[in-house]
Amino acid sequence: MIIQIFGVKNSTATRAAERFFKERRVAFQFVDLKKKPMAPGEIGRFVERFGLDQLLDSESAAYLDSGLKYLKMPAPELLARIEAEPKLLKLPLVRSASRLSVGDDEAGWKAMLEFTKPR
Repeated sequence: MIIQIFGVKNSTATRAAERFFKERRVAFQFVDLKKKPMAPGEIGRFVERFGLDQLLDSESAAYLDSGLKYLKMPAPELLARIEAEPKLLKLPLVRSASRLSVGDDEAGWKAMLEFTKPR
């Protein structure tokens, strides 16, 4: 089972995801979005599943400070902004095979563990 956690170190929700998997002794790969942005194909999986509007954290300081509340822009331009400022996303983004979750989603993380248990 390969779990990938995409987030930033100073995000409370990202730390919660790391703690969730550590407590269950599940190995995971952490990708710090401040050091390495998500590949376009990877972010595309999340956008396809949840939609860009669901990925944006419209209550975050980064979102409000960027003025996105008042701007309308095409998706490619918005994705470029997200690459530059990952805190615009509801973090963490967690992936295990085809299972995806956005934000502080303990139920989604548990489902990932159930899906990967041997039978």
